[in-house]
Amino acid sequence: MGKEMASLLKTSPNAVKKRLLHQIGLSLYNTSHGFHEEEVKKKLEQFPGGSIDLQKENNGIGILTLNNPSKMNAFSGVMMLQLLEKVIELENWTEGKGLIIRGAKNTFSSGSDLNAVKALGTPEDGMAICMFMQNTLTRFMRLPLISVALVQGRALGGGAEVTTACDFRLMTTESEIRFVHKEMGIIPSWGGATRLVEIIGGRQALKVLSGALKLDSEKALNIGMVDDILPSSDETECLKEAQEWLQQFIKGPPEVIRALKKSVSSCKELCLEEALQRERDLLGTVWGGPANLEAVARKGKFNK
Repeated sequence: MGKEMASLLKTSPNAVKKRLLHQIGLSLYNTSHGFHEEEVKKKLEQFPGGSIDLQKENNGIGILTLNNPSKMNAFSGVMMLQLLEKVIELENWTEGKGLIIRGAKNTFSSGSDLNAVKALGTPEDGMAICMFMQNTLTRFMRLPLISVALVQGRALGGGAEVTTACDFRLMTTESEIRFVHKEMGIIPSWGGATRLVEIIGGRQALKVLSGALKLDSEKALNIGMVDDILPSSDETECLKEAQEWLQQFIKGPPEVIRALKKSVSSCKELCLEEALQRERDLLGTVWGGPANLEAVARKGKFNK
C-alpha cells in the first residue's frame, strides 16, 4: 500500500476509510494487525509442490485450476503464494467477466498440505497463514468477476472454504463438500465459517461445521450451499457445462457485468448508507456509456 493511501486511511473519516478499504487490490490485514507479509511468504516458500494455473479465455471467462493431483490438490505453501499471484493477475484483467475455480484430475481440493501444517505448528504460525489466506480470498471475493466453484470429487477443509469465496457453487452428482476442521481439532481459518454463515445462515452453518457433515450434491442443493448439480462427471464435459451455466450471467459488456458484481460485493460488506453511495458511484461509470446509449437507441423496451 502506498504512503499516500496509508496516510489518507489514517486521517479520513470512517465512511471514506471504508470506501477506500473496499477498493480492489487492498488487503484485510497489514502490519498494524501484526501481519508481516514478507515473513509469511518466506515461510510458505519452504513448502513446494503443485501449482495454481490460470487460463484466460477470449469469452471473458477465467479458469483457475488447483493443480496438485498426487495430494488431492492440497494447498502447498507455494500454491498459497501462487493463488495470491493469480488473484493479482485477475485484478488487472479488465476484459474479464467470469471465473471458474476447479481442481485438476476430477477432484476439487483436500485443503492444506499436512507437511506444511505439521511444520508450522505454533499458534503464531497458524494465525499468520490464516491472515495470509483471508487476505487472498477476500481479494478473490472482491474481484469484479462473477465466480463459480466447480466441485468435482471432494472439497475438504480448506478446499471447502475456498468454495465459499465464490459467488456460486456447482457440484457433480458424485461430489462432496465437507468442513472437516473439527476433526482436525481446529476451526475454519481461511474465512470459511464467516462466509458459510452468509451463504446458508447461522443455524445450518453450525450444523455443517459442528457435525463435520458430509454434504453430497443433493443435500448441498437442499440447504442452499450449491446452486446446481451438473449432469456430467467427466472432467472436460463438466467444465464445458459450468461455462455454459456461467454464460447466462455474463452476457453483455464487461463494464456493466463488472459494475454489477462490484455493487453486490459492496452491499455485502458495507452498511446501508455506504452501499447505496457506492451503487450511485458505480452507476456513474455506466450511465450514458456505450451499452446504455445503444439500449436507449433501441427504444430501451427490453422486449425479447
